[in-house]
Amino acid sequence: MKYTTIFTACYLLITPVFAHHSDAALSMDEVVTFEGVVTEYSFRNPHAYFTVDAAGESGEKIEWNVQMASSITMTRLGWNRDTLAIGDYVTVGVNPARDGRTYGLIYSIKKADGIALLARPSERRRAISEARAATLEGRWIADRSRLSSDYPGGLDQLMIRDLVLTEKAKIAEAAYSQASEENPELSCISKPTPSMIIYTDLYPMEIVLDEPEETITIRSQYFDEVRTVFMDGRSHPSSNELFHEGHSIGSWEDDVLLIDTTNFAPHRSPYQNGVPSGAQKHVTERYELIDEGSHIRIEFVLEDSENIVGSMTHTRDLRYAPQSDMSPFNCDLEATSRFVPN
Repeated sequence: MKYTTIFTACYLLITPVFAHHSDAALSMDEVVTFEGVVTEYSFRNPHAYFTVDAAGESGEKIEWNVQMASSITMTRLGWNRDTLAIGDYVTVGVNPARDGRTYGLIYSIKKADGIALLARPSERRRAISEARAATLEGRWIADRSRLSSDYPGGLDQLMIRDLVLTEKAKIAEAAYSQASEENPELSCISKPTPSMIIYTDLYPMEIVLDEPEETITIRSQYFDEVRTVFMDGRSHPSSNELFHEGHSIGSWEDDVLLIDTTNFAPHRSPYQNGVPSGAQKHVTERYELIDEGSHIRIEFVLEDSENIVGSMTHTRDLRYAPQSDMSPFNCDLEATSRFVPN
């Protein structure tokens, strides 16, 4: 086995970061490479992991823990439970932890036979479906070719760029640690609206219209999130009735779906960066079928006077993807907290 080598990589993350937690703890402009033997391979959600016994500069054994995307995302890259086996000799590149731990986010991997495996979602081009939808109903996923050239990638990066925080929110953000019990995802608790829209970078969204029940169900494969939009003309309930995904009521403006969501339950980090949800959080959404049914355009406006100055608006196009897999995410409690230092 070769000694660990470190080099600085100058590259731009033009596609979404696939960590379910922030990459603030990782050195994303640095890549560490090492060679060694696979000693563990765990294919789960929200992250798959493997460990490698490599050699240090003095020949001592160093165990590297390597974080990958979810098993669902890795499956789309061609991985499965048998892609790696205990004893495989691999050469791995990772974005390392800033605190000096031998832990990192996978950047590249090559097996002993010289075959390089796809390691990151940006390395796979999605097949473009020729199918067209007649309504908003169906499965949809972000059209990455239509993301703006300055799209920062990932939920927390987008929110850091676009949210103007109140002083109260700045204090909460500064005090937050993802490696603490404050982090809801350590308990497999998902991030509420509008996060499922942002996560269409990696996971499909499904819209189901139920006219007899006068409801619309919106599902995200990410963390198995489900929202119900009431289309029967009701109003929001009293402010003391709170819901994880908020309470959503909808209406049609010609063929455009309008959704209004309030009554959010408190959430410590709905945007992945420690800025909390306040009692005044309010999200409005607009869904419109475009391009003869090949895409829908979604726009949301996020307001929360307790934590956000003004509002944030975001628009993206999702392409019709009826073939998209919507298998359960099944968040694993051990896998979701493995990044936390022991």
